[in-house]
Amino acid sequence: MKSVAGSVQRGFTLVELLIVVIILAILAAIVIPQFSSATVDAQESALDSNVNSLRSAIDLYRAQHNGKFPGAVAATGATCTVGTAGAGAINTAVAVIDQLTKFSSAIGTTCSGADPTTLLGPYLRKGFPADPITNSAAIAVATAGIPLAPAAATGGWSYDVKTGQIVMNSNATDSKGAAYSAH
Repeated sequence: MKSVAGSVQRGFTLVELLIVVIILAILAAIVIPQFSSATVDAQESALDSNVNSLRSAIDLYRAQHNGKFPGAVAATGATCTVGTAGAGAINTAVAVIDQLTKFSSAIGTTCSGADPTTLLGPYLRKGFPADPITNSAAIAVATAGIPLAPAAATGGWSYDVKTGQIVMNSNATDSKGAAYSAH
């Protein structure tokens, strides 16, 4: 016969629970750094992709606009029957963005809609991308015509209207030790 007073419930002891918690902590310590490394690799791959897309768009714009790079002429002055005219003055970030993301004429004037006078472009259909490292889409426009070498880690883009060179506006280094501006 079983005694009611003598029944024992079996459970986990404190030592067993501590061992399980320690094992989970060790596994987490091994796995979490691998995920953060994957995030950095993904951001750097996205940076490479964005830079390549921007460079391709700039090259195509130049080919269709008599050798002129975006921003080298004003985006203003279009008479748009569809959409609104661009607002970017010569050598400004607004002109660069307008000329790459809107429809343009052969002389660089832009409209937000396709118009009989603005049949070229847009070259970036999803808008001007942000750099994936700092998430900034700001553009520092240069007119020196010399290779760009950012002096700070501001983020966004650095672009020269005379050469068409575009780089990430940062002197910080990536996970491999190369400057982001060298991507």
